[in-house]
Amino acid sequence: MIRQGSGRVRSTRGGGAVASARAILDGLAPDGGLYAPEYFPYVPRDEIERLAGLDYPERAASILKPLLPTFGADELAEAVNRAYSRFGGPDAAPLRELSGGSYLLELYHGPTLAFKDFALQLLPSLMDQSARLEGDSSKRLILVATSGDTGKAALEAFADQPDTRIIVFYPEDGVSEAQRLQMVTQRGANTHAVAARGNFDDAQTGVKGLFASAEFRQSMRGRGYILTSANSINYGRLVPQIVYYFSAYADLIGRGAVRLGQPVHFCVPTGNFGNILAADCARRMGLPIGKLICASNRNHALADFIESGTYDTRREFYVTTSPAMDILISSNLERFLYELTGRDSGRVSDWMVALKNDGAFSLDDTERAAFRTRMLAGWTDEENSRKAIARVWRDCHVLIDPHTAVGADVLERVRPDDGNPVVLVSTASPFKFGMDVAKAILPDVPEGASDFDCCRMIAEATGIPVPPSIAELPGLAVRHAGRCEPEGMADVVESLVG
Repeated sequence: MIRQGSGRVRSTRGGGAVASARAILDGLAPDGGLYAPEYFPYVPRDEIERLAGLDYPERAASILKPLLPTFGADELAEAVNRAYSRFGGPDAAPLRELSGGSYLLELYHGPTLAFKDFALQLLPSLMDQSARLEGDSSKRLILVATSGDTGKAALEAFADQPDTRIIVFYPEDGVSEAQRLQMVTQRGANTHAVAARGNFDDAQTGVKGLFASAEFRQSMRGRGYILTSANSINYGRLVPQIVYYFSAYADLIGRGAVRLGQPVHFCVPTGNFGNILAADCARRMGLPIGKLICASNRNHALADFIESGTYDTRREFYVTTSPAMDILISSNLERFLYELTGRDSGRVSDWMVALKNDGAFSLDDTERAAFRTRMLAGWTDEENSRKAIARVWRDCHVLIDPHTAVGADVLERVRPDDGNPVVLVSTASPFKFGMDVAKAILPDVPEGASDFDCCRMIAEATGIPVPPSIAELPGLAVRHAGRCEPEGMADVVESLVG
């Protein structure tokens, strides 16, 4: 039997416990911390084995219920069925065999073709249930900073949601053309996408500043809105992502690829640390995970941190072909550090102050050793990522995007040598990055070809059709053309809210 969670969460920076429903509605804790479970539920091995015989919505309902025990079981089941019915088939998170005990977990078959759909298609329902549990009838103003995929996934999920307005800020020159068009053509009277000058860290810092401002919150209250987030800082974003790690393991059991209880390693390309954090949460809930491999691009503050024990953001920022990972300040790392220190909120708070004031902090030797027992790390550049796309296509006849390619290249060098299977987490459709994928697998890309020309060439060369939601983008009307400086976000929000 699964040991239930308490249904309460605590801020990584201290304070008393609050209901998980309240955390989902608020997004960020009042002290600026992130919410983490009061304690993790435990999923015994016989229950993990049982998951192998279930479809993805049933697996999701089984894992979410102990994490959210105060939520209605029937409502949760209905919500997950509704959310994952929008994915490309009965298997929302298919596991594909590559070679030599390596597997690919495809997380891009949702409506916006990125792993963010797993949480964001479910988040509106979780917010609705949270509001009923908390007796909160306020309208919601959802603010989002995105490095590419979260923006479209959030806009799609909350489009025309009653009593909800959503505003997404994305770095003006830091997303692919397909990602940009996905956002600026988004339908829905309550949706807004705004280009922010600077990089993702600038956008994320600006949005966090709005959450931290009592004056701004009060101003929005005066307009009838509570402020919340659909970024991965929101507890409601974290819990659905835990599910697909259990699902991948269940699929390996179902295929006879692992014995029940045998460790499986996961390689996760990550920038904001949320996806790999969900894997660590699954491990804390009893999933037999061996090593987690954190794969970074040229913005490798995370990989350096895992290797050295010093987190240092005082470095050059690069715009790369894996834009969702172009991040130096990884918000969800705070949740991991909270668990690493035995939930020492004072220690975490000191680190976050040092990060804000000095741009860096360091673990002690004991903390660094504890980190290294749980994670390995590596990073790669654009040239080697491109070679990884070509290699996986040539050797396995599988097409991957530049983010997954970062993981594939790192895995070549950092894979544990113990004979246990490794799952590479694939985070986005290759057709969201047509130009870069085409340059990797085609002998020649004509000068002046657009991303969408490249998608057509990829489809002709591989026999893999361009997803309709990508093919239609060049013909859609642009609905959102706003731009701002990060320090001007408050003014933009107030003008859009009215």
